[in-house]
Amino acid sequence: MNYSTLKKGLAVSFVALMGATSIASAQDSTMTSSSAKVFGGSGQYRTWSLGVNGGVLSPFVIVGGSNDFTNWKPELGYGISLRKQLSHAFGLEGNLFRGKVSGDNEDANASGTVNGIKNFETEIGYAVDLRGVVNIGSVDFLHRENAMNFFVTAGYGAVVYNPKLNGVDKKGTWGDDGDKDYIKEQYIPVGAGVKFKVSDRVSFNLGYTMHFIDADNFDGLYAKGTSKDKFSYGYAGLEFSLGSSSKPNMDWANPLALMYDELKDPSLRQEVEALKNRVANVEKSIEDLKKDSDGDGVSDQFDKCPGTPAGTAVDGSGCPLPAPVAPTATAGNVTGFETIQFEFNSSVLKTEAYPTLDKLSSVLRENGGKVTVNGYASSEGTAAYNLKLSKDRANSVKTYLVNTGVNASQVTTKGNGEANPVASNDTEEGRIQNRRVETARN
Repeated sequence: MNYSTLKKGLAVSFVALMGATSIASAQDSTMTSSSAKVFGGSGQYRTWSLGVNGGVLSPFVIVGGSNDFTNWKPELGYGISLRKQLSHAFGLEGNLFRGKVSGDNEDANASGTVNGIKNFETEIGYAVDLRGVVNIGSVDFLHRENAMNFFVTAGYGAVVYNPKLNGVDKKGTWGDDGDKDYIKEQYIPVGAGVKFKVSDRVSFNLGYTMHFIDADNFDGLYAKGTSKDKFSYGYAGLEFSLGSSSKPNMDWANPLALMYDELKDPSLRQEVEALKNRVANVEKSIEDLKKDSDGDGVSDQFDKCPGTPAGTAVDGSGCPLPAPVAPTATAGNVTGFETIQFEFNSSVLKTEAYPTLDKLSSVLRENGGKVTVNGYASSEGTAAYNLKLSKDRANSVKTYLVNTGVNASQVTTKGNGEANPVASNDTEEGRIQNRRVETARN
């Protein structure tokens, strides 16, 4: 292929491609990224894209280096790409391309040969690689909408090729056994480019990629044992965003503009004001829960006896505790260390427990000493809940004793939950006996 034919072919191809993109642009001109949110995640965007490209292959790269041939001929290359955009600034791209790379030594000397080699032409059976793509211009501080993005790429790949020297095809002679049509080697692609937004779904790309091969026979010559061959690919192409038309293309979404729009969104401001009102209501509800009008230590929400006179000793429900009663003939045998029973799922003292507790209070106030109050529960409910219930029952006894004049330091409480049952928990009669508090002198 001569250079003139290459230029004409590329020109015709891209005129046709630009005509197709103008139609796509008209169809997608109303598509914007206004529906996207700053923290909405990648699922709100189209993140897959398919590209086609064509361009010129050369055995030289712009960073220089040694070459086995002095001149190069422009040869056509073409390929496809598939990219997954992982964020506004970074994506992964797979590339597959084919083409030819050629050169000669016409300027080497009068004969135009070096060691009898006049020219080479390397057929690239295929080259495939995976690259990371960084969109440098994806976050633009100066413009609300981006119409042009610069990008850089780097990755890893493999290429299969068949070099010809002086037009001699050596297919079927490569490989360790000399029976392969192509040589297979690894390479590192490094490149850069710029993309232009044709529409939200289509972009026009210009790029340049250098391919550094892990071998010195890409041009068919082993000129230097320590040198590595390379080739470059300058291309133009179109990239098509895939996915639902209801989603914007992540390539052209500007996160800074999205953040500004969200902060200025009237509906967001309304939501913020509504949230402030809800917080204020919650704070008021908490204050109402804490309110204790009669100052008895029990909030109005749970006070079953509102208006208790100041200084009155009350139980957990805010009701006055009964005054200690003098021992009677029927209570003459009470020692104060009898077992105290409770109702199901309750830590409220029953009235029949008062004589026992009054006796225990009298003993502690007159004789001093300390007691341990052990709370227990039957087996209904979870172990954790029963442990808490047993602690509440023990604390109810301590509260009663303290309110009748016993020093709090004289009473130690302990919750034992379902432990140490005095009767079987398989019957209601047994469970009734297990809902109890026992006191013991220390």
